[in-house]
Amino acid sequence: MVHIETIPLIALIFLVGALCQFIAWRVRMPPILFLLIAGMVAGPLLGAVRPEQLLGELFYPFVSLSVAIILFEGSLSLKIKEIRGLHVEVRNLVSFGMLITWIITTLSTKFLFEVSWEVAALFGAIMVVSGPTVVAPILRTVRPIESISNILKWESIVIDPIGASLAVLVFEFIVIGGGQEALGHTLVTFSQLLIIGGAIGLITGYLFGVCLRLYLIPEFLHNVCALGLVFTSFAIADTIQPESGLVTVTVFGVLLANMRDVDLKNILAFKETLSILLISVLFIILAARIDINGLAQLGWNAVFICLIIQLIARPVCVIVSTLGSTLSRVEKGFISWVGPRGIVAAAISSLFAFKLENYGYEDAAILVPLTFTVIIFTVTLQSLTALPLAKFLRLKLPENDGFLIIGSNRLSRAIAKKLIQFGVRVMIADNSSKKRAEAYYEDIPVYRAEPLGEDAGFNLDSAGLGSLLALSANKSENIAATFYYRREFGRSNIYMVLPSPRVKNKSHDDSSEQTISRLRCKTMFSEEVSYPLLAEMHKKKAKIKVVSLERKFDIDEFHEAHGKDAVPLFALDSQNKAYCFSPQNRLQPEEGWHILFLGGV
Repeated sequence: MVHIETIPLIALIFLVGALCQFIAWRVRMPPILFLLIAGMVAGPLLGAVRPEQLLGELFYPFVSLSVAIILFEGSLSLKIKEIRGLHVEVRNLVSFGMLITWIITTLSTKFLFEVSWEVAALFGAIMVVSGPTVVAPILRTVRPIESISNILKWESIVIDPIGASLAVLVFEFIVIGGGQEALGHTLVTFSQLLIIGGAIGLITGYLFGVCLRLYLIPEFLHNVCALGLVFTSFAIADTIQPESGLVTVTVFGVLLANMRDVDLKNILAFKETLSILLISVLFIILAARIDINGLAQLGWNAVFICLIIQLIARPVCVIVSTLGSTLSRVEKGFISWVGPRGIVAAAISSLFAFKLENYGYEDAAILVPLTFTVIIFTVTLQSLTALPLAKFLRLKLPENDGFLIIGSNRLSRAIAKKLIQFGVRVMIADNSSKKRAEAYYEDIPVYRAEPLGEDAGFNLDSAGLGSLLALSANKSENIAATFYYRREFGRSNIYMVLPSPRVKNKSHDDSSEQTISRLRCKTMFSEEVSYPLLAEMHKKKAKIKVVSLERKFDIDEFHEAHGKDAVPLFALDSQNKAYCFSPQNRLQPEEGWHILFLGGV
């Protein structure tokens, strides 16, 4: 057994969690799988991490508050607009569908493991939850069409508090001892969970939203106040009605996300970072509690229960929930395949197993190992197969190889049309409705609203767009766009044209290069060209031309052939994937590539 002091051990857990997240990002799989492996190695295999000893009496409060933050962060992404036309499907999935999953899983558990009906029913209730911690990474990797993505995202977030409430009701029914009296008490408890949890969430969310809208809270305190309110509302709800806190934070987040004129950018960024951190730590410490012997004792029946959940319970749930839906057969099939279990299932199984064992239900010891078996099975299987399945069913959005071009002017439209000829996804955006109309009448895809408007990030169809080209004649518009879309595209995929020509012997602090350096984006095309220069060249009848390479690209040979004033703009590989020339990019175009350039003045 390995013994490590508490502070170094906690630091090591954070480091391992970060490494697991990085590895998952590199291999494009949900991080939960790597976090579970790390936790099992650190806990049952090495004996280095013992969560109850590490955190003591704070273990369950830490788990509960962490889950609350994760659900709040997920609910902040739930825009009512995106589910219009599909709200019936989501409603059915988290109501009738949930009950179907519960019944099938309960019956299967009872007859496969010969446990009591009480334990089987509680396990069935735990298995109805999914969660954004496992669904969101799959959606990011697969990038399915909008209808599927929205349904799965909404279901994964809404089902967690509802599923957790169902588990609470089953537990209450078990503890009271069953019967007519217990059933009545359970229904009362359920009503109190929804009413109290929902009311506190609505009040907290509305008051906080009004404070943000009226600028009553300074911007640097938005995150602190949001976090404090999440904890406080969760604690108040749980104190008044135990286990209603998850309903509260979910309602809080959904209401806040859909209030008008409320800026949540800073809160969203902070909460996402915090959620990733908490998910990393939570999965490691929860997996460290797994009993390897308990997993081994489950035998083949554990595999059978996983298959029943994957191949029977989930498909039946989706089929019943989507009766009469406009969804196609292949869309229903894909939704039927994706339903992994995550952090909420792990957390509530650990909590209720501990409580039931104290009430004398020895067979409750099966809850934790069986839950983690299902988590590992569903996450692994669906992570490995979701992407190939989406491609086979033709439900995957195009790759993010295209460009969002800020600024509709003669130069940007000429570049857009040439890229479109090679099949590159392009969209032009401009603050001027007149300029947008000019792009539209030239058959160029255009975003028909202000690209820096409040709802631009939500309404913009960014499918296939992976980079931003700030190519407006307006320097301020370019700078604003690089800030606005930095989170959407990432700094490494944001390019801005130099706003003014490079001037020799001028203070470096005043240079265009310094402006771009401070913005931490990439210089578009070259440090020797600016928007005024390119616009002037194009005005003097310079054309966007194409040359096919017969050997490796050489800039000197290029200028000898096409003139010293010719400006390379993009390189397209043999698959017509476009790369923007930039001093920060080390492009090495090869034979068979194409070079798009501005020249021929």
